[in-house]
Amino acid sequence: MKKRQLGINGPHLTEIGFGAWAIGGSWKYGWGKVDDAESITAIHKALDLGINWIDTAAQYGLGHSEEVTGRALRGKRDKVFIATKCSQLWDDKGAMWTSLKPESIRMECEDSLRRLQTDHIDLYQIHWPDPETPIEESWTAMARLKNEGKVRFIGVCNYGVEQLERCENIAHVQSLQPIYNLLERDIEREILPYCMSHGIGVVAYSPMQSGLLSGSFDMKRLASDDWRHMSDKFKEPKYSRGIRIVEKLRPIAQKYDKSVGQLAVAWVLMNDAITSAIVGARKQQQVEQDVGGSGWRISPEDMITIEQML
Repeated sequence: MKKRQLGINGPHLTEIGFGAWAIGGSWKYGWGKVDDAESITAIHKALDLGINWIDTAAQYGLGHSEEVTGRALRGKRDKVFIATKCSQLWDDKGAMWTSLKPESIRMECEDSLRRLQTDHIDLYQIHWPDPETPIEESWTAMARLKNEGKVRFIGVCNYGVEQLERCENIAHVQSLQPIYNLLERDIEREILPYCMSHGIGVVAYSPMQSGLLSGSFDMKRLASDDWRHMSDKFKEPKYSRGIRIVEKLRPIAQKYDKSVGQLAVAWVLMNDAITSAIVGARKQQQVEQDVGGSGWRISPEDMITIEQML
């Protein structure tokens, strides 16, 4: 699979990254029950198909996603680039909150290392901003972990330009992880140009808008505790708009012998500022579909057609 460099002097990641949110199992923002053995098989299939990196987070399944990832990578750790995240904490009752206090970041890092069964994290990311903690304090703590060798690279998720600038004044931001897909394009105006000009890699999450742009999405098949039942993206009027766009995209995808979901991922990868698209999977069949979003390009004429449609 083709690789792209993650920011200036960064590692080379495959255009598709394995997203491990869904393998976290049942929790407030979960995707329903999962079979851990099936999740591990999916990870192994991703590696077999050439994907070289996995994106998880401490919060996914309240630690469970990291634990399953760690089990899946026994004996394979040196072949995989692991990205995980901090800032989201929880208690024994499942209540969650955000903290980027330096002592909290260090504690979370140690917990993630233990769950992932590794002595270092390749990319450690701040999951969500914490308005209660100055960016300078939290980013200095992240830089210390890098200097100590506990993490190789440091990045952020869901940050804007002003927040990125404050981080850059302390230590280089290796990567930004924002939401980006055909229906959510806010980062195009300021954030992507800033990242390109400052050597910050961009790994986009939700390239199929959590499955809505897959071309096979059906609300009736969602588990009763799937977080998407709570999301306004899956309620009217946004839901119907998304489904209408999927149907308009279908003949374009068919021209390339691809699914709408593969077209949606390929569209994200058409942007030169994007290093990789994170695509979630719980089953090996989903992984086999995911990789079809890489390795090909949409024609200029079809890109114009899609733009006019949107």
